[in-house]
Amino acid sequence: MAVLECRHLTKRYGKLTALDNIDLLLEPGRIIGLVGPNGSGKTTLIKLAQHLLTPTDGEILIDGIRPGAQTKAIVSYLPDRDFLPAWMDVESLLRFYEDFYEDFDMNKAMQMLQALNIEPRRPFKALSKGTKEKVQLIMTMSRGAKVYLLDEPIAGVDPAARDYILRTIIGNYSENALVLISTHLIADVEPVLDEVIFLKQGHVELHENTDALRERTGMSVDNYFREVYRC
Repeated sequence: MAVLECRHLTKRYGKLTALDNIDLLLEPGRIIGLVGPNGSGKTTLIKLAQHLLTPTDGEILIDGIRPGAQTKAIVSYLPDRDFLPAWMDVESLLRFYEDFYEDFDMNKAMQMLQALNIEPRRPFKALSKGTKEKVQLIMTMSRGAKVYLLDEPIAGVDPAARDYILRTIIGNYSENALVLISTHLIADVEPVLDEVIFLKQGHVELHENTDALRERTGMSVDNYFREVYRC
């Protein structure tokens, strides 16, 4: 059964159509890349799944129900910008999540902080941009969610940390969960992807298993993307 489903999903902002009548079935146990040029609808789709936006037409379902208060308990969301209170220290932020989400694993979060040499008592505002993004990812992946929505999770970190972050994503979700990663850094993320979705001007151009795509085209997902979206 699909854990995230789109049925004729459309989202308009005034005269601009961000998503146009899309249909998707995304199953658990998969890491799926959501790729496309700027303005293709990637962040809009993720925000609809997180109930930060509502559809203009059609519907989106999380585990069979429309996004709302009930689905927030099973969806772990990482936005593409800082979202945590800057005045709190890192450990206080973790405690905040522990109080707020029943599925938050404090031991797992502290282990990941230690692995990245992040001091728990450091104020969040004193961290570098890349370290802030690492903390936000740790908090997101320390939940035992059914759906993880990651919007550009490695965009602001140095290349040396990307491998660790991808290993963190792989190692901290259950086989019954879906991980949906919106990204421009396809080559970096490609090794962990089971499937990829190409969006273009609000339409699904392709949704395919990554191994099948490479076999069919003789190209990497990154190279095929460059062919499809060549200017």
